[in-house]
Amino acid sequence: MSPFALIFLFLFSHAFATSNNAEQNFIQCLIDSPELTTPIAGAIYTPANASFSTVLQAYIRNLRFNESTTPKPYTIVTALDLSHVQASIKCAKKHKLLMKTRSGGHDYEGLSYVADHPFFILDLFNFRSINVSIEDETAWVQTGATLGELYYRIAEKSNTHAFPAGVCPTVGVGGHISGAGYGNMMRKYGLTVDNVIDAEIVDVNGKLLNRESMGEDLFWAITGGGGVSFGVVISYKVKLVRVPEKVTVFQVRRTSEQNVTDVAYRWLRVADKLDNNLFIRMVFDVVNNTNGAKTIRASFPSLFLGNTTTLINIMDKSFPELGLQRSDCQEMNWTQSVLWYYNFPPGSPDSTLLSRIPRSLTHLKRKSDYVKNPISRQGLRFIFRKMVELERPGLTFNPYGGRMAEISEFAKPFPHRAGNIAKIQYALDWSENGVAAANFYVNLTRVLHKYMTPFVSKSPREAFLNYRDLDIGVTSNGKNSFLEGTVYGVKYFKEANFKRLVKVKSMVDPDNFFRNEQSIPTLPSSRK
Repeated sequence: MSPFALIFLFLFSHAFATSNNAEQNFIQCLIDSPELTTPIAGAIYTPANASFSTVLQAYIRNLRFNESTTPKPYTIVTALDLSHVQASIKCAKKHKLLMKTRSGGHDYEGLSYVADHPFFILDLFNFRSINVSIEDETAWVQTGATLGELYYRIAEKSNTHAFPAGVCPTVGVGGHISGAGYGNMMRKYGLTVDNVIDAEIVDVNGKLLNRESMGEDLFWAITGGGGVSFGVVISYKVKLVRVPEKVTVFQVRRTSEQNVTDVAYRWLRVADKLDNNLFIRMVFDVVNNTNGAKTIRASFPSLFLGNTTTLINIMDKSFPELGLQRSDCQEMNWTQSVLWYYNFPPGSPDSTLLSRIPRSLTHLKRKSDYVKNPISRQGLRFIFRKMVELERPGLTFNPYGGRMAEISEFAKPFPHRAGNIAKIQYALDWSENGVAAANFYVNLTRVLHKYMTPFVSKSPREAFLNYRDLDIGVTSNGKNSFLEGTVYGVKYFKEANFKRLVKVKSMVDPDNFFRNEQSIPTLPSSRK
């Protein structure tokens, strides 16, 4: 064996032994931690555990990051109580191990369970208690609970209360709320974070803080700036909102043969100006027409917080181009509207919301944009032509206006308020495994995103944090992290809010312990 090969073998063996020692030292630190109020050994999973893969995969929601080539964690800590969280932070700091915090696992880029550096997962799925007080119209919900569980617990106590969050029941509360998640009532009640009144977080020193003890700056940061850059959010206290006993839903579809361009053109001029109780999405995909040729289909799934008669009157006056008929409408209670919107079979019981298992898993890529000016008919035709050419990527337009336009862009880290007609989600799902397939389909989404440049926001081209997209910038969390973080930070938060987030980060986590590929960086001067 050559001297060079011997040196390489020695260095590789030394690095492997060092990393293995770091893992063992970390685990021993957890077991011996004086923080513990209950034993932690049963919550620790390593690759030597038979259940390791099951625990890891239980909350992987994007199969792009469940390949054999996907980097795996050294350890998973399925924390059972607060002391396990505190011990995990302190031991990870001591042994310089990267921590990824996971609640529901729906982060589109897998940032809660994938890393290029040695890491472990702090999994919060056991933190799922929910305490609803209809008298106060509030609820404390732990971050490992799902939206479906929260909705079900509210419905147990009232059929006229709800929480304005997303329609996917298996999304974890932690990431959804901390990243300013939204739902079908955003035009009436704003975002999740616009209805959060308290929180509990474990900071970098292992201390449990509430809104009063953490201060308003940190509370502001974790209500829209993403919790994982600042600590481990344990729970949120949310304000419930009022809903009618019966709401109305409808789903109308139009194709190129049914004047889809005219309908879409009108939607872009009225969707953000309609009655605040009315939320009409516009979803474009490519389908085969009756002749087998590719064509554009537009779908308009909608929620109205009122009855059919009132809805029809509004639509006849403001959006007659859609041609809504009374027969298109269904009245039901609010929880049933969530199940309907997520395409559960008619008559599914409310208990369906309690399932933590997604109805399907797929490989996926998502991107986002904001529309500030109506797109012309010609522009829409260009977009439709490009979509037919690419075939697979879809576009979902989510209308703004209403309450969204009334709240200051500085009230929360989420800045996309007045002046936005809609947010666009780019979506592509595929079933094939492997890197080659992923690269092919991800590229299709990038091509459409690039094509949309003339029609969306500029300087910066804005994006939505909860539609995580590593294409718009990443940080290596090294000496250039502030400059790297600014690239994506101003797109997610715009300049003023990003600067404030950096100041908060530098204050509460100056050594950048809580970090990922798109975390909030510290100021260069704050790092030791």
